[in-house]
Amino acid sequence: MKVLVIGSGAREHALVAALSRDPQVEAVIAAPGNPGIGRMCETRPVDATDSAAVVDLAEELDADLVVVGPEAPLVAGVADALRQASFPVFGPGQEAATLEGSKAFAKEVMAAAGVPTAAAVPAATEGEAQAALDRFGAPYVVKADGLAAGKGVVVTDDFDAALTHATSCLAVSDRVVIEDYLDGPEVSLFVLCDGTTALPLEPAQDFKRISDGDSGPNTGGMGAYSPLPWAPPGMVDEIVATVAQPVVDEMARRGSPFTGLLYCGLALTRNGIEVVEFNVRFGDPETQAVLARLRSPLAQTLLAAAEGRLAQVPALEWDPRSAVAVVLAAHGYPEAPRTGDPISGLEEASALADTLVLHAGTTTSAQGETLTGGGRVLSVVALGEDLDAARARAYEAVELIGFDGEQHRGDIALTAAQGRVTVPVRTGAQG
Repeated sequence: MKVLVIGSGAREHALVAALSRDPQVEAVIAAPGNPGIGRMCETRPVDATDSAAVVDLAEELDADLVVVGPEAPLVAGVADALRQASFPVFGPGQEAATLEGSKAFAKEVMAAAGVPTAAAVPAATEGEAQAALDRFGAPYVVKADGLAAGKGVVVTDDFDAALTHATSCLAVSDRVVIEDYLDGPEVSLFVLCDGTTALPLEPAQDFKRISDGDSGPNTGGMGAYSPLPWAPPGMVDEIVATVAQPVVDEMARRGSPFTGLLYCGLALTRNGIEVVEFNVRFGDPETQAVLARLRSPLAQTLLAAAEGRLAQVPALEWDPRSAVAVVLAAHGYPEAPRTGDPISGLEEASALADTLVLHAGTTTSAQGETLTGGGRVLSVVALGEDLDAARARAYEAVELIGFDGEQHRGDIALTAAQGRVTVPVRTGAQG
């Protein structure tokens, strides 16, 4: 099997690594890829949002499966163009991708499907946003109604900061979404979908704030871990039954069957499981931790989803060990990341046992030196017998890597490793 992966981040690097472990895969090609991916497989230049260019590349390569990584190509309809050209594609079509492209649309689908989620109000003016903020009260949750690469959400106790973010969102979009705040720990669950069947992967938890103790501004994600030792029994089955499967059924009813990855971002609240957000692709950095533990052949499983055969896939097999992913970010991230700083220690860190150094925002100089090329520069992923061991190994690798202004969190998975994550006791009926 020849697999084409579209994208250039650490998520795609993790996908390439996992796809390459599939015994049925003879070649993986990433487009456009990045310097780290280029050390693992062939890379080809392409504009990932240019449907015609992606189709041309898939035809040139005679790809047996195309996996679309980022959200922008999906919302641009690249998966539709590939399907029209008869390629098996893992990734939803443009209409189904609106689940991520529009927070308001996602709320409409959840309401129709009876999926539990936070109360929300779409606001089209600053006055409407102010009224919604007054209605819900602090903590204020303000979400851009469109693609924001994980940076479009502000959660704050400061009314003025919330209103300022809402106003900035309205400057580039016709509406912004104001939500009620959900208490309780958050869970990320990836669910493979083939338009009918929903097959969950192992859950993970990520860390959005830039600094230790969940302080500082929101980012695209500073780290993640899997599995969740504190997860209530039956949690994954309940999420599939009350969230993922109803959404898959509703999208099919609307004539936009969902084939690809439904990312369910959830909070375990006093009212039970409630949806924080949907994405329509593998989440970053959770993908790095989750796929490090997958033992089942990924390419064969994604091909089954693309061809509508998920119901026939055997139960997925997982490494029982824990995985911890730590993101190394550039100087100035997330507001104004600096690029062009030389990176040292990559070979030393990559040589550690059960450790992967995945590239996110890197470039190569004319002299062949690896440089910072984006906000989130690298993801270091390590496996260990438990979270303590995985953390120790991941941070050992992190300490070997250096670049000017590098910043990372030192507390990824710490509260879970210490047994200090608590799930609120349910106090009422869910919904």
